[in-house]
Amino acid sequence: MEPGMPNSTQTRMAHIQPPIIPLIGELIDQNPGTISLGQGVVHFGPPADALKAVKACWNDPVNHQYGPIEGNERLRLQITDKLRLENRLQTDDLAIVVTAGSNMAFFNAVLGITKPGDEIIIPSPFYFNQEMAVLTAGCRPVTVPVDQYYFPDPGLIEDAISSRTRAIVTVSPNNPTGVVYPDSLLDDLNEICSRHGIYHISDEAYEYFVYGSSRHYSPGSGTQSGGHTISMYSLSKAYGFAGWRIGYMAFPTHLLESLKKIQDTNVICPAIISQHAALAALRSGRGYCQPYVEEMAAVRLSVLEALSVLGDRIRVVEPTGAFYVFIEVPNTALSDMALIQRLIEDYQVAVVPGQAFGISDRCSLRVSYGALRTKDVLNGMARLVDGLGQLI
Repeated sequence: MEPGMPNSTQTRMAHIQPPIIPLIGELIDQNPGTISLGQGVVHFGPPADALKAVKACWNDPVNHQYGPIEGNERLRLQITDKLRLENRLQTDDLAIVVTAGSNMAFFNAVLGITKPGDEIIIPSPFYFNQEMAVLTAGCRPVTVPVDQYYFPDPGLIEDAISSRTRAIVTVSPNNPTGVVYPDSLLDDLNEICSRHGIYHISDEAYEYFVYGSSRHYSPGSGTQSGGHTISMYSLSKAYGFAGWRIGYMAFPTHLLESLKKIQDTNVICPAIISQHAALAALRSGRGYCQPYVEEMAAVRLSVLEALSVLGDRIRVVEPTGAFYVFIEVPNTALSDMALIQRLIEDYQVAVVPGQAFGISDRCSLRVSYGALRTKDVLNGMARLVDGLGQLI
């Protein structure tokens, strides 16, 4: 550090892990031709009606000014109808706020229910941006291991609750494992939250991406949800809106004033143009993404079939949701980051290391099959299986 320069090593961000996707992206850039099975996005874009709405929005001068902090009223009414009909939420007792993606919804929630030093319980493996948000808020993420099928254990979760605990986090369908939590498990966790007077933060960004007999369940619809469930949703996955940064959250009304203060500080209001596009997308309904979900269901089976060639050299729990497969590599001397570097440099295929999701005691990898068309996913999987077959 040069003399006279401020010491950035003493800031709150100094001990927070850097975002993993850009780090993997740098390795990909250094190895042209690499197929990325790392990015957690979909390969399709927004509905045509959303793009038409953008053009109409552009021509109205009012839409170039600030809007309501909590979001466009017509959009919030559309969201309310969707939450009532699809998610079975009792919306009369909830506030609805539009956010710049579900990551912002999560950060808003953490800031709104905590003070520095408080604790948030996160089952591990976890979604890395949520751990980063908890730490950025000056709070402590308390990670609790899941069982062999990647389901949280309610007993272990309850044992981890302390006087500083403010919330339990669930992500279902799950990132990074792809498992879908049973209704009964989510209800059990909600009952624990009710009994201890803490919140349940439910991330439901992948709600439409379920396969086979699995179904998505919103814990906020349960009889034990009361005034403590915070439900978060995203248009990034179902409607191809990742770059538009638009999501929404439903939560007990007693939190509204706090969350409006936070949103006003962070963003003033969600982007008006994105909100108009989102309204049109939600009106098109989940039927828009259903053909893509069916396509991904077939790709999922192909991915699992490709991995089966490796036998007991890897451990895979069959995912029934989202668009991820989580791979454990039990008998390698390589760290997951070292293995990924070899896969990129020698086999031109990229995945994400398990350490980014809180798994540090064993080598593990997350494969994403949502960002590419089927042909490219299968080419990437052939490279991955070839590489793992040689390296582990």
